Amino acid sequence: MKASLIISIYKNITDLKVVLDALTYQTERDFEIIISEDGQDSAVANFIQTYKSSFKIVHLSQPDLGWRKNQALNKAILATNSDYLIFIDGDCVLHHRFIENHLRLAAPKGIVAGKRIKLGPKFSQKLRQTPLPNFERNIFKNLVGFYRDKAQFIEEGLYIDSSSAWNFIPKNRKMRWIKGCNFSCFKEAIIAINGFDEDYQKPAVGEDADLVWRFKGLGYRLISARNYAVQYHLYHKENWTSQEENLKMMMQKQAQKTYYCLNGLYKKNLSE
Repeated sequence: MKASLIISIYKNITDLKVVLDALTYQTERDFEIIISEDGQDSAVANFIQTYKSSFKIVHLSQPDLGWRKNQALNKAILATNSDYLIFIDGDCVLHHRFIENHLRLAAPKGIVAGKRIKLGPKFSQKLRQTPLPNFERNIFKNLVGFYRDKAQFIEEGLYIDSSSAWNFIPKNRKMRWIKGCNFSCFKEAIIAINGFDEDYQKPAVGEDADLVWRFKGLGYRLISARNYAVQYHLYHKENWTSQEENLKMMMQKQAQKTYYCLNGLYKKNLSE
């Protein structure tokens, strides 16, 4: 089954290169790459045009008019050429069996959701300069170092093979929410809810939490990919944004049970 890997970015070419370089080691080879840029940076376009990859890469951009990630993602969905979609962010490096395991867990009425280890500054820089296999080979040896480097969610960085004696651990770890940087589904599932709701004009909630209740409202269930679909989030300073406005909007939509959003992949006239 072919997949489309949708990578959301905003200007960060340095980490995008690390993410793309690491894809060389994926055990699953049949996938396309859609780079979904919420902006229109010429430096990003130049980088992608000159980047050499064994995978097909499609780059989509839009004018930089503020946070419009949901709109960029909807455009990416419509541009895909496969039946299965995997969503990540451009600062998340993927374990070499990431795509393989998303596809292994795929189910028609399921949404596969995982988490990520948030690396600290020292080990993020190390990963930027180290081939992925070398970095992964030393994960267990570096656990104390991760802690000292103030990594977060360290347990999410431990890969467990589904055939190992330790498989009972991920099998018993559940997901209550979707992380926008690590989830996948059949294209028909995201079409069923009409994609991402473009009413959300600020980060968080609209790109993940809003999806969960809409998927569940139409009978979809979350399938945990924790410790199977591992990803390494590269450190950067985060600009915290209040989620109050988005949460209020989501509660209003929940009260109306609008599982199929009106301002999504396809626009519906609100006066109808």
